[in-house]
Amino acid sequence: MADAFKFELVSPERLLVSEDVLEVVVPGQEGYFTVLAQHAPVMATLQPGVVEVKNASGQAERYCVFGGFIDIMPDSCTLLAESAVNVKDIDRAEIEQRISDAREDVSDARDDEGRAKAQMYLDQLTTLQGAILPA
Repeated sequence: MADAFKFELVSPERLLVSEDVLEVVVPGQEGYFTVLAQHAPVMATLQPGVVEVKNASGQAERYCVFGGFIDIMPDSCTLLAESAVNVKDIDRAEIEQRISDAREDVSDARDDEGRAKAQMYLDQLTTLQGAILPA
């Protein structure tokens, strides 16, 4: 059996998860990666996406995060999300509002760099919407 490690998922509103887990899959800035016990120490930024958590009993939960940071140590992992919610509790209207706001940010961008950054966020949100919400 795989080793468990302490995992916490924290948003500004509340502590969503604090338990021993077997693995965590996170949406890193360079793509998804998996955290297991005894992982090398890492601090990384996250992009909007789905965090998959497999707890010590093997049950899996999914959480939607909208950016943030992850701090990984060999015996623990802390994810500080800008915003996070359990996928089961996703509000379709909230995702659609974020997408609408991101589209506005793209059209209001003052330079190419700002437009590219806003477009990347919009693309991430629409991908996330397709991944977690039924059509």
